[in-house]
Amino acid sequence: MLRVIATLFKIAVASLLVGTGLSAFDLSAEDILLRIGLTPENVLAALEQGMAWALPNVVLGSMIIVPVWFLVYLFKPPSRD
Repeated sequence: MLRVIATLFKIAVASLLVGTGLSAFDLSAEDILLRIGLTPENVLAALEQGMAWALPNVVLGSMIIVPVWFLVYLFKPPSRD
């Protein structure tokens, strides 16, 4: 768990440094999106469509995966430490 937190911290620091560098060149996220032919509204719409598709599939899959995982966890042999 500590490794995950350390990795997330490193990503946050790297993002902060890159964002600071881009703002020093007077670039914003909207400018970069416009240069590649997107608008912030298009990106948000795509994210909403992706979530509308993914969320029901995640719930449906978890209805099978979670009980199977729980049964495997219950019946696995005890580990020797």
